Amino acid sequence: MNPRVLIALFLLAVFALGATVLAARRGDGDRDLTSAGSRFEGAVMPAGVRAPQFELRDQDGEPISMRAFRGEPVIVTFLYTTCEDTCPIQAQIVRGALDQLGHDVPAIAIAVDPPRDTPERARAFLAEQRAIGRLDFVLGTRAELRPLWRDFAIRPQSVTQEHQARITLVDPRGYQRVGFPGSQATPERLAHDVRLLERGA
Repeated sequence: MNPRVLIALFLLAVFALGATVLAARRGDGDRDLTSAGSRFEGAVMPAGVRAPQFELRDQDGEPISMRAFRGEPVIVTFLYTTCEDTCPIQAQIVRGALDQLGHDVPAIAIAVDPPRDTPERARAFLAEQRAIGRLDFVLGTRAELRPLWRDFAIRPQSVTQEHQARITLVDPRGYQRVGFPGSQATPERLAHDVRLLERGA
């Protein structure tokens, strides 16, 4: 047989084999995406991670607890009252998400800088962000708040390090379901995922 024909047949066979392998890989990838895929905009958290239970006080001295929110999705963010950059942005994202939803759901900001996060400063922060009645601070001592930081995997504010800017969505059964690193959260994405949790996703 002509050597050129042999080379052409060999190359054709190589290309066909390559196309078959590529198609198989794409097929596997599609199955992986289907099995691991999510309708959520944020990062889906590992299954079975409960939100920490707590009974503390808000900026008005009123009792606040995770148990009281059972049956509704909860927006949880982590702020400090003297913050001038990331925290106001996070508060506005939460407020914008509530606007997108068209109704309020529980939204809490767990303080990350006690003892400087006082009720007075928390009220002033919420007033400045026009979030009074829509977002509540969870206040306490460092010892009282440490279990919350630990269970939400949050690094609090310190002299040497900025706290982690993140929003976590807790589902109506009290499980941490979706996480948004600060740079990835938008009001639209947050509202989308809250709606899914409201529908039982």
